[in-house]
Parts: sequence; C-alpha cells; structure tokens
Amino acid sequence: MTPTVPKASLEFLKKLASNNHKDWMDEHRKEYKSSEKALKQVYAEIEKGLTKTDEIAKIKLFRINRDIRFSKDKTPYNVHRSVSFSRAGAQRRGGYYMRIEPGGKSVVAGGFFGPEPADLLRIRKEFELDASRIKAILSAPKFKEAFGGTFDAWDPVKTAPKGFSKEDPNIDLIRLKNFVVTHNFTDAEVLAPNFVEIALIHFELLRPFFDYMSDVLTTDLNGVSTLP
Repeated sequence: MTPTVPKASLEFLKKLASNNHKDWMDEHRKEYKSSEKALKQVYAEIEKGLTKTDEIAKIKLFRINRDIRFSKDKTPYNVHRSVSFSRAGAQRRGGYYMRIEPGGKSVVAGGFFGPEPADLLRIRKEFELDASRIKAILSAPKFKEAFGGTFDAWDPVKTAPKGFSKEDPNIDLIRLKNFVVTHNFTDAEVLAPNFVEIALIHFELLRPFFDYMSDVLTTDLNGVSTLP
C-alpha cells in the first residue's frame, strides 16, 4: 500500500504554528515523532518513484528547528516539513523539493536556487545568446499547467546584471537570481490517497527543464563539454 500523508501530521503543524515554543514541543514530542515517521515513509516512496526515471544521490530532510541566530523572528520551530532529493553525478543538475505545510501552502518545486556565481553567469549568458529553448520548456502545455509557465521571480536584479543590457529582449530571464518553479497543493490534495503519485507526475514534468539546464551547465557557449 502506498504511504499517505496522515491528517495528524497537518494537525500537528497547525497546532505548532499556534504554540511555537519549546515547552509545547516538549509536551508533544511523541506526536511529533509519530508524524515524522509517517512522513519519512512518504519521502521514501517518492525517492523510490524518482529512481525509476532518474538517479538520486541523496535525500535531505530539513530540520524542524529554525536557525534563529541572525533572524528577528525568534520562534524556534519551522511550521512546515521539507525534503529535497539531489540528483546524482556532475552531469545531472537540478534538484527536487517538497514542503508539507497546512493551509494550502504545501508545494513541490524544482530547479536551481542560489546557483554559484559561475553557474549563474553561464545561465545568464545562455539566455542572452538564445532563450528560445527555455521559453519553449516553460510554455509547454503540461508544464505550464503544472507550474504556471514562469520561474518564481523573487529578489531579481532591479535593472540588469553587470555586463548585460537592460534592453536585452530576454532581460526578464537574465535578471533572475534563481530558476525555480513551484506547484501548490491544497490540504485535501496532500491528504488524498494518490498524493505520492501526483507529486511524482509533477516531478517528472521537470525533467526536460533539468536536462536542458544540465546541458547548459556542462558546456561552454560553443556547446563544448566542460566536464572532466
């Protein structure tokens, strides 16, 4: 039987959002551990599904404890549970991400968050040279239906990055610092028996995007491989 997200997991996170302090967590530690066990089964099933069409190097479960050292928000716990699936090998770029959070805030997402400077420059140079392929991927009917047809454009460069023209026809892509797409799920969808299946369908839709970006990030502007 395919694992499902238990309603108790969403209920726990809802209560945590209203009681985000150590004393409450200590009193509900057993409930937390039970929820984590159930969610890990869901994550394992998703990894199993991903390995049928991709190669996954590792799963990363994000901690429920927040890093509050440099934050004005001193609440100690995240009110969501998150996991990422890293692809294997230097030739496979991009990563899968899932967040479980009540209130219709659950998501599956994928792409390139905070790429290192050399990769970011390479991506921008590719889009400056020719953005037709990435635009075709983003506007493909199934991809657009699942992910909206655009990258999540948070904190872009205000005008143009250094060395690029603000008049470039592809400046809307060149200005970006992250290249991530997201699909939101309602609580009812997360709790549905086929949630794992639907999540995997969305992740599989990312593959043309990942394959294209992997090609970009492992070649120079002439298309010559940069891999060892």
